Amino acid sequence: MPKCRFIFFDVGNTLLFPNRARMLEPLPREQHPSLETWQALERRTKKEFDLGIMEGKVDHGFWWTFHTYLLQGINALDDQVRDALIVNTQNSANWDQILPGTREALDRIRQEYAIAVISNADGRIDAVLRRCGIEDCFPCITDSGNVGCEKPHPAIFEAALRAMKADPGESLYVGDVYSVDYVGARKAGMQAVLFDVAGAYRETDFPRVESLAGLEEWLRRRD
Repeated sequence: MPKCRFIFFDVGNTLLFPNRARMLEPLPREQHPSLETWQALERRTKKEFDLGIMEGKVDHGFWWTFHTYLLQGINALDDQVRDALIVNTQNSANWDQILPGTREALDRIRQEYAIAVISNADGRIDAVLRRCGIEDCFPCITDSGNVGCEKPHPAIFEAALRAMKADPGESLYVGDVYSVDYVGARKAGMQAVLFDVAGAYRETDFPRVESLAGLEEWLRRRD
C-alpha cells in the first residue's frame, strides 16, 4: 500500500458531533434519548442503511430511518415531527460539538500529512468548523452543498483531490459510514478508514478507529 501523504476528513461524527439538544427541539425534553440510546440508534441505522445502499434498495435517507426508529422507540411516530427532526439534523450549524483534544490532534497530524475536509453538508460547514476553532487547519474544505453532489459519488472526492493536488493512491479518507465514506473513497481510488465512535463496525474486518488518538496510533502502525 502506498505511503499516505494526504488525509481527508469527514465532519459529522468524525470531527464534530451532534448538538442533540438543538436537533431534538421538536420533542419534549423528557423524550430526548440518552447518548447511549442515540448511539444504539446510530448503530442500527448504519447497518440497515449500508445494506440498502449495497443492495441498491434504499427508499429513504439515513436520517429519515434514524428518526423513524427514534420516534417509534418513544411511541411518538409523527410525520411532521420526523420531518422537523430531519431538517434540524441536516442543518450544519447543529453539528457543533467538538471533543476535547481535537485541535491538538489535528495540529499533530498536519505536521506529517496535508489534511483537508470532504463533507456532505449544506454549503456552510466551513462556518461551523470556524466557530469550533479548527477551520484554519484545512487548506481545502469540500462541501457537497457547494460542489453539487454528495458522497459516495466519486465526483466529490475527485473535486477535493484536485483542489489539494493529491494523488488518490496517496490519500486517506476518514469517515463514519461504510457505504458512503469507506466505499465512496475506495471507488475514487483512495485509501480509507472508518471513524467508528458509536461502534457500529466493531464486529467487522474493516479498518476502523474510535478516536483521533486511535487514528494517530493506526497511522503510526501502518507507516
